[in-house]
Amino acid sequence: MSTYIPAASPDATPQEILRAGIDAAAGPVSLACSFSLEDVAIIDIAHQAGIKLGVFALDTGRLNEETYEVADALVERYRLKIDWYFPRHEAVEQLERTEGLFSFRESLDKRHACCTIRKVEPLSRALKGLSGWVTGMRREQSVSRCDLTAIERDELNGGILKINPLIDWSEDQLISYTEEQKLPKNRLYNQGYRSIGCAPCTRAVEQGEDVRAGRWWWENAEHKECGLHRR
Repeated sequence: MSTYIPAASPDATPQEILRAGIDAAAGPVSLACSFSLEDVAIIDIAHQAGIKLGVFALDTGRLNEETYEVADALVERYRLKIDWYFPRHEAVEQLERTEGLFSFRESLDKRHACCTIRKVEPLSRALKGLSGWVTGMRREQSVSRCDLTAIERDELNGGILKINPLIDWSEDQLISYTEEQKLPKNRLYNQGYRSIGCAPCTRAVEQGEDVRAGRWWWENAEHKECGLHRR
């Protein structure tokens, strides 16, 4: 694939990164929305800048009620169309019948197997026909994300472009933007959560812990990716 990937300047704004990535993709681009503060901010930034951006979400079957509330609020506020993708029910049934309901806590391999069924395979369907996808990843979030670039090629998904407009934002910047714009916010953030995924795999963090400490908290920090963002 010969699509040109622009190098975003160090002081590029999220709007500039989004526009550059979408222009370089030269085709349909959608945001992978988990209804985090990051993803909600991107939706608002795109809306205010008049940037056309599709939105899809992965319903793993184990999301928190509070996550669905944010989705509903976004539809209401922006008249947003969200394309939902679900895991194959046969695969979920087989996993739970053979391994039980909490096998993902037994080993890294079993956790990856669960994420593959509930997230990675649905993502592959969500990305079909797209020239690029947008994420809310930030370098500050974890050791596994410190070498991200603003616009990169996703070789694991056919070489389409992957656009990370908030790559250099700090958590403080993100919270300030959310509060200034009065954006919909998952109620779990007020209970000490700082990164929210599936309910059984997410908890509130303790004082001094990093932003993703509450994700798969029984694993080492370098393993805390679900497979959607393998590099």
